[in-house]
Amino acid sequence: MSLVARHLEENGIATVVIGSAQDIVETVGVPRFVFVDYPLGNPLGKPGDKAEQLETATTALNLVRFAQGPRTTQRFDREWGTDDWRANYMHVGPDNAAELAEAGRQRRAKQAASRA
Repeated sequence: MSLVARHLEENGIATVVIGSAQDIVETVGVPRFVFVDYPLGNPLGKPGDKAEQLETATTALNLVRFAQGPRTTQRFDREWGTDDWRANYMHVGPDNAAELAEAGRQRRAKQAASRA
């Protein structure tokens, strides 16, 4: 997405990226970035929280309008709630390794079947 934003900007279309992978997005060098410290895949907030989603989108639109220069990052000053998601995000351990391996095997089998 970051590379698409750069391409659009080079062609005169203003962009802003909303996301959680701050190190990656800033390394790529997008013109404007709203950083949200939420689990990946939830850049606008919790599902169903329309007020927070609107606030995040408004923050992004205001950054397009008021950014002082290129590669501007603005931190969205909200928290997900508890930090429990950090301990469990992408967890692979003895308690779930077999289940995850089986899910991967099934996914690969499904992909192979769809190619055939």
